[in-house]
Amino acid sequence: MKHKGLNFNFERPPVLETERLLLREQTKEDALAVFKLRSDEEVMKYVPLARPTSINDIYTLMDEVHEGFLKEENLGWAITLKEAPDVLIGFIGFPKFDFANFRAEVGYLLAPGFWGKGITTEALAMIKKFGFEELGLHSIYAMIDPDHIASAKVLLKQGFVKEAHFKEDFYFNGEFLDSQIYSILKSADK
Repeated sequence: MKHKGLNFNFERPPVLETERLLLREQTKEDALAVFKLRSDEEVMKYVPLARPTSINDIYTLMDEVHEGFLKEENLGWAITLKEAPDVLIGFIGFPKFDFANFRAEVGYLLAPGFWGKGITTEALAMIKKFGFEELGLHSIYAMIDPDHIASAKVLLKQGFVKEAHFKEDFYFNGEFLDSQIYSILKSADK
């Protein structure tokens, strides 16, 4: 189906493969792994999202994300290794679309045991390609905490450029936080 200018011609998130990874639809069987990931303070240090208090919070979140997908508001994948496709080690996707401008936000989380191995960079390369070639995006952006150096490095490796640093533009847990925007245009992707 073609929706609001972008090509959502699938009923489920398509399976995407890289050299080492299988990006697949999240399932209810992933709930415990998602709970552990979203509850890990090291993982969530730079992510201003509410922490789940129970597995039921994750089931609710998964239902909301699925409903958003059905309304063509978001698109996401479980990150798994090809050798263990049933084990979620992270997730990546487009949590927001700006249909009028053919633009999407990208976001990702990865379990600490897999940091420093190029996994997020590899997954980002694949969904960036999918976003430009299959969805018809003109640009992709990420909003990150300025102190999250590892995330900035991943984005820069994939050709994103820093566009802005916003001072105290995000309110979370009783304080105002800065954010940075990195983006890439389809025409700049090599």
